[in-house]
Amino acid sequence: MSILLFITGLLFLIFGAELLVKGASRIALSLKISPLVIGLTVVAFGTSAPELAVSINSSLTGQQSITIGNVVGSNIFNILFILGISALILPLTASKQLLRLDVPVMIILSLLVLLLSVNGSLNRIEGILLAAGLVTYTTFLIMKSRREWVQASADSESAQSKFNNPVINSLLVVMGLGLLILGSKWFLDGAISIAQALGLSELIIGLTIVAAGTSMPEVVTSVLAALRSERDIAVGNVVGSNIFNVLGVLGISAIIAPSGLEISESFIRFDIPVMIAVALACLPVFFTGGVISRGEGVLLLGYYIAYTLFLILASSHHHSLPAFSSVMLWFVIPITFIVLLIISAQQLKQRNTA
Repeated sequence: MSILLFITGLLFLIFGAELLVKGASRIALSLKISPLVIGLTVVAFGTSAPELAVSINSSLTGQQSITIGNVVGSNIFNILFILGISALILPLTASKQLLRLDVPVMIILSLLVLLLSVNGSLNRIEGILLAAGLVTYTTFLIMKSRREWVQASADSESAQSKFNNPVINSLLVVMGLGLLILGSKWFLDGAISIAQALGLSELIIGLTIVAAGTSMPEVVTSVLAALRSERDIAVGNVVGSNIFNVLGVLGISAIIAPSGLEISESFIRFDIPVMIAVALACLPVFFTGGVISRGEGVLLLGYYIAYTLFLILASSHHHSLPAFSSVMLWFVIPITFIVLLIISAQQLKQRNTA
């Protein structure tokens, strides 16, 4: 029964997000917002709605480890898994705006989570500040996009006339939100039951199953965007989702949680630093020619597999954990860092001589 509840909830989350994104994207298109900004805001926020719904539900029921684990785990999953698998399908282009604005914002926010978590909690005032940051960031992006809008192609005009029905689009948004709310409850109940049956902690289930499950809309959206060569939406969806997770999901969850969000020591020492490291890795990866290559996609996927394996070994106290940790810490990570530095230096040299 728990597995059926889990699967049904997950399907409701995915279908609900699909309806929400479709309706919101059509509304955004009629307002003449660029594809990148649609990816960073409307699509990203819509596909992150499952994370928000699950986190709000878990915050209200006192399961705060799932709230924090969902956000941190989703941000790690989004970059390592979604960008990795999307780049395998089609090398992804990183626009100048992503490099100059949105990726640095994502990195700064990841560092801010660590700073706010040092005292072991995220209180209501801090949640309000994060939520206000989301409003400010979104408003800035939309205003910037409308100022820079220079094309009004026949395709976009026909798309606007074809899909610009406010009643239908509003119904899609409402139906999507309804499925998300119901799906989040069933999904969360099923996940907790499965975790208890397997003897796993709420922390591990939040970082892995819940994080990956609520990120399925992002997976579907980015993969489909890559297949359709809509690279701005594929990359913008991931970066925008991570920004929304910190500002929106954490912010709103901290506001509605009765006594704020408690953050465990293990999060502060390991999981949040991993999230920061993954965000920082985006700069050299995106910087190498402005394209996320298939090779870099393999690298990102490899690290997600290693991260997940570490969590499983740690939760089961497996005897091979020390050896695995040593290999990752002293061999794999330093070599990757050196290779990315060399590639970045080569790209800088080529740009300076061009």
